[in-house]
Amino acid sequence: MYHLPIHHETNDPDFADLSAFVAAEMRRLHVPGVAIGLIHDGQEYLGGFGVTSVENPLPVTADTLFQIGSTTKTLTGTIIMQLVEQGAIDLDEPVRTYLPELRLIDKEAEGSVTTRHLLTHLGGWVGDFFRDTGNGDDALARYVAEMADLPQVVPVGSLWAYNNAGFGVAGRLIEVITGQTYEAAAQEMMLDPLGMTNSFFFPADVISRGFVVGHRDDAELGVVVERPWALARSAHAVGGLCSSARDQLRYARFHLGDGRAGDQRLLPAETMAAMQTPQCAANMGRQMGLSWLLKTYGETQAVLHGGATNGQLSAFLMVPAHGFAITVLTNADEGEILNDKVVAWALERYLGLKEPALTYLDLGIEKLGEYVGTYEAQLGRLNLYLSDGQLRVQLTPKGGFPDVDSPPSPPPPPSRLAFFAPDRGITLDEPLINMKAEFIRDPGGQIIWLRTSRLHRRI
Repeated sequence: MYHLPIHHETNDPDFADLSAFVAAEMRRLHVPGVAIGLIHDGQEYLGGFGVTSVENPLPVTADTLFQIGSTTKTLTGTIIMQLVEQGAIDLDEPVRTYLPELRLIDKEAEGSVTTRHLLTHLGGWVGDFFRDTGNGDDALARYVAEMADLPQVVPVGSLWAYNNAGFGVAGRLIEVITGQTYEAAAQEMMLDPLGMTNSFFFPADVISRGFVVGHRDDAELGVVVERPWALARSAHAVGGLCSSARDQLRYARFHLGDGRAGDQRLLPAETMAAMQTPQCAANMGRQMGLSWLLKTYGETQAVLHGGATNGQLSAFLMVPAHGFAITVLTNADEGEILNDKVVAWALERYLGLKEPALTYLDLGIEKLGEYVGTYEAQLGRLNLYLSDGQLRVQLTPKGGFPDVDSPPSPPPPPSRLAFFAPDRGITLDEPLINMKAEFIRDPGGQIIWLRTSRLHRRI
């Protein structure tokens, strides 16, 4: 195992315990590098652990750049809300009011989808569409043009399902309204005012600074570097920002605040609150704000997102009522498990917030048999089957990320699936552990969907 340097910027005993927990989980899960940042009682705590790459190891610090992935969507959402405040966009006007070139295979969707639908994952078309349309300033325009052939899975506004492509459209909206590229608008409207001087979209900006590469734990080869490193420019508004733990705390302080960045007001306090107000139901009891996911711990609301790129996994969570925030940045696929555990540890230690323990139902073989089958989504297939009296799930990746032609990654081992409520289950075994699944039935009671964050159609 590689050397595990640790860089703390505090002597706080709670943060020291958190750091020890991070280091232990890194070793157990074979995650080469982690950076964490935390805000509690007005104080910031930062730490870096491990190395940037197993091939070219450099120490990870609070200023090392990671791909934050889909947390970038909340940056896109915040820019959209600035344009709403300027009167340039109405959230409930059809997108084609501002983007007349939008073409979708479903003409009803084409004419009715609104910007609010984009920010709340209610577009209804295939969301996991990734296409490298080149490095030119027309990358997003070309991407949106290629969306014309995406199947419409469910009607607009009818059923929440995570939709990357919708935020590609949102990014293009920003370009059309501002007359700038998405990256230039993000720089001017968010990164510069927030003082996020160590956050970048383009590999050419990242390469001269300290940054990590993604990894996965191969059963035969051990921890190996994932390639390619860069996302396509067309994905920048969807998940393309590279940032550090320190810069992510600057972002957190803004979203914990009232819309001001220093002496500059970017948004009214009411709009900041609206972004963190439920707009629709998401999955597994969560709610959807405007680009933010919302989750409750008892009476306390958490505002969160996270991201996954090619071997880089991140978590970002705030508890506004307590002025609390945490970011966890990792450089391995296994980082998703680490992220969940570290965030849960921190919420319990610092705020006393804990999810209630699940009680599993004893459904019996006959009832479990109702769920057996194959469920299909754009990027993967879930096969549910009975073995030794238990329901198990096998994930088979289909490829398509980070580009539509990318080959699939190796399938992970199967996991047991236990039910904690009617039609709601959770996986029990690593590396798929804690994947929650809910089964959606038609009016006649037949299961037609399995929803994780994506909709999987029963076939």
